[in-house]
Amino acid sequence: MSSGGLELPPGDGGHEGGPAADAPGGGPGGVATGAVSLAGPATAGTAGTGVELDWGADAWTEVRTRAQRAGRAYIWLNLIEQRLRAVVGAVLRPIYEPVHGEDDWVVAAAGPAGQEWVQRAVAVREVSRRKGYLLDPADDNVLSFLTLPQLRELMVQHWPCFEPYFDDRREIELALDELEVTRNVVSRNRALSRAVLSQAERASARLLEVLGGGAGSPSAERLPIDAVEDLVGDRYADVVSVHPDRVRLQRQLPAEDLFGGARRLDAIGIGLNLLVQNYSGRRLVRLVEAGCRVRLLFLNPASSAVKRRERELGLRKGELSRSVEMNILHVRRVRAGLRDPSGFAIHVFDETPRFTAYLVEGESSGIAVVQSYLRRARGMEAPVLVLRGGGRSVTRDVDHGLFPTYREEFESVWEDSRPVS
Repeated sequence: MSSGGLELPPGDGGHEGGPAADAPGGGPGGVATGAVSLAGPATAGTAGTGVELDWGADAWTEVRTRAQRAGRAYIWLNLIEQRLRAVVGAVLRPIYEPVHGEDDWVVAAAGPAGQEWVQRAVAVREVSRRKGYLLDPADDNVLSFLTLPQLRELMVQHWPCFEPYFDDRREIELALDELEVTRNVVSRNRALSRAVLSQAERASARLLEVLGGGAGSPSAERLPIDAVEDLVGDRYADVVSVHPDRVRLQRQLPAEDLFGGARRLDAIGIGLNLLVQNYSGRRLVRLVEAGCRVRLLFLNPASSAVKRRERELGLRKGELSRSVEMNILHVRRVRAGLRDPSGFAIHVFDETPRFTAYLVEGESSGIAVVQSYLRRARGMEAPVLVLRGGGRSVTRDVDHGLFPTYREEFESVWEDSRPVS
């Protein structure tokens, strides 16, 4: 929540975890995501005599990086803790509550081995009651005050009760082991490296899947929905990630992942190099034969707009038009090799090109890759937006998304374009 700043999903570019830093001060298992102090030790004897208290640009950069990573990790840890608490409650409550009552069933489940930490949770709950820290009545129970390690301990102690629901105890324990490093770092407001954060995100996604996270958990689609995107992504409409150029985009989202499995592919641009030069003709044939409907819109290589674009980029006369012609010839050969070419349409348009866009829709999700044309930059060098569209598992207000805007623009140009025989 890269893709893409808030890193939705993890990868280059994007907007890395910014909104997550807005999370409340208390975190999973005592996590606190407050201010980070980078102040160095004061020189002896200089207290109150000109000590520099202000942070410089480098210090502020480091603070922001720490806060972004800690905030992102906080969201994952929060999701895991809530999910594990729900699972433990659903399995153990029906066993212990009828005998020990609503308030004492967790104490009974902890048993003699867990008396120390469960009594500590009871004490913290009482303090929270007195001081008015319990803002939601649903949290007024001992289970809500258990930390991740304690929830894990309950699960391990009573594994025969959980075994009918989960196949691999070892997988759950390994994922929780990986998360414990991140939990300790975040709870103590230490620096969290990108490698450890990435490991925690992978472990969290795996654990949510094992625990049955439902539709809101990350999935194995071509661009998995990230937990941070689920929670705060609507601050950025449907933009999943932003990349400074197409090279960085393709590191995170190769053409095989972008186009593979598509059921509908609409593309508009000058030469559509991302598709033509990075996705082989054989793959494109297999894609169409599998039922994908393809519509490709090229800039007419004989139009005056191509000549203007050549002048903008400083190309030799006819260089760009020949490149576009070659790409059109390539996709024509692909179309000629199809058993049923009716689902593969090629058109050209004569208007001034304003952007290139690849609108890819699958069975349950859609992705758009969009680049605006800059006067002095080729398509490979222009910034890239990756948009989430189509049948998303996370409901958003489509009126605030960019995917429908580019879809509408494509349809408008398509209506005024001419087919290529």
